[in-house]
Amino acid sequence: MSIDLPLSKMSLTEKLSAMEALWDDLCHAEQTTSPSWHELELKKREIKITASEHFSDWDTAKNRIRSTL
Repeated sequence: MSIDLPLSKMSLTEKLSAMEALWDDLCHAEQTTSPSWHELELKKREIKITASEHFSDWDTAKNRIRSTL
């Protein structure tokens, strides 16, 4: 299925409305299952995060980034 939207002719408001409609539709779609590799990848990342000495919470990271700018 190909959908051809006149994006270059749409206003920002029209584009945002289209995105909201699409997102709303996706939120009410039947539940789909994640691919089998997804859970494994999340577990790998969790292990890396807990093993890392350089991991910091988001507020600390934002402050560190802002101080370097």
